[in-house]
Amino acid sequence: MLAEPYRIKVVEPVKIPSRKQRERILKKAHYNIFNVRSEDVYIDLLTDSGTAAMSCNQWAGIMLGDEAYANCRNYFNLKRAIKKIFGFKHFVPTHQGRAAEHILFSTIIKPGMIVPSNMHFDTTRANIIANGGKPINLPVNDAYKPFKKAPFKGNMDTKKLRKLLDEDSEKVPLVMLTITNNSCGGQPVSMKNIRKVSKICKDYGKPLFIDACRYAENAYFIKEREPGYKNKSILEIANEIFSLADGCTFSGKKDALVNIGGFLAMNDSKLFEKVKQRLILVEGFPTYGGLAGRDLEAMARGLLEGIDEDYLRSRIAQVHYLGKRLNEEGIPIIQPVGGHAVYVEAKHFLPHIPQAEFPAQALVVELYREAAVRAVEIGSVMFAEKDEKGKTKYPKLEMMRLAIPRRVYTNAHMDVVVEAHVKISERKEEISGYKIVKGSGPLRHFTAWFKPVK
Repeated sequence: MLAEPYRIKVVEPVKIPSRKQRERILKKAHYNIFNVRSEDVYIDLLTDSGTAAMSCNQWAGIMLGDEAYANCRNYFNLKRAIKKIFGFKHFVPTHQGRAAEHILFSTIIKPGMIVPSNMHFDTTRANIIANGGKPINLPVNDAYKPFKKAPFKGNMDTKKLRKLLDEDSEKVPLVMLTITNNSCGGQPVSMKNIRKVSKICKDYGKPLFIDACRYAENAYFIKEREPGYKNKSILEIANEIFSLADGCTFSGKKDALVNIGGFLAMNDSKLFEKVKQRLILVEGFPTYGGLAGRDLEAMARGLLEGIDEDYLRSRIAQVHYLGKRLNEEGIPIIQPVGGHAVYVEAKHFLPHIPQAEFPAQALVVELYREAAVRAVEIGSVMFAEKDEKGKTKYPKLEMMRLAIPRRVYTNAHMDVVVEAHVKISERKEEISGYKIVKGSGPLRHFTAWFKPVK
């Protein structure tokens, strides 16, 4: 068995608040884990976004930041890295992925338009709604079968996509494809599916944009699971993926191993000119886009590190280690385990709590109460919505996500997380649900206040 392909040179001390302190912290935070201070968290699995440990090479690049307002040297280093991996003709840097989404959708969407995807994640969905559009999810049926071990449950249902375009083509400005599919358990999308979606988009004259923040992990799964790709490099697989698309949004805070940064890329020169003007208004000049030169350099170097196969093997192995341990203890998790997180299926873990009382949020609270471990709800708080009659529609998946930061924790930390789940499981009948006392809208999960039902 191979160990991590790196040595640890710097450590950050952490402390564990006492049980009484954790209880006070939860009450002060109104039972929303986003409101808990980082220093009060022992193991932080809230997100893998912007939480990676940067390498010595990236930190060295930080010192080479050219902070000129226009056309700094770091921009051109980033441009070369993006061209090598993604291949698109044009790009603009942004301060993170949701900024790329905002620039794209505020430029291309008009009220009444619809944007289909395999599954939109939270900020993508919210940015579409904010610009008057309607996000539509078209996942394959396996995406909603939490314990079925299918290799590519992140795929888009191409029959449903073609049907939608047959009926409402004039309302669709573009098609989105999220890799990996965060909303259904971090599941990958196959090259076969990407190719089919691309073909349909070309048939209907619609641009295909990829939400690419975890593209390297997706490429790794293609190499491991899809026939014909075993002997291809991650770079070759990535090149093929993006050759099938017209553009992408990208959060560098995931597979580019940086703490801030992202970009929007495309082939359409006319769209690029519009995007640049929008970028200048809300982010910055087109060669820095809300980032310092040092941030551009760290992302340029991180992009190349993120496609290293030894790194990816180690990173995904740790995620699967946590999943395997939880599964052995009888904790219901989404199967198969994805590339950046393990997702606990809360409806099965806490079957006595109805979705109206947010079982995944209850589990998030209990995990912090038990072990000062921070996770995030991906269920009814995040994705429940009202239908045309005002009735609440609950998502089919009710999950707590344990997102593992890259190059940060050891497997001993993962063992602590497992032990906490076991202890919670022993008293799960005592756990009650929650109600929202403050907060609304598609991004309410970030700021809502909660109160225990009992």
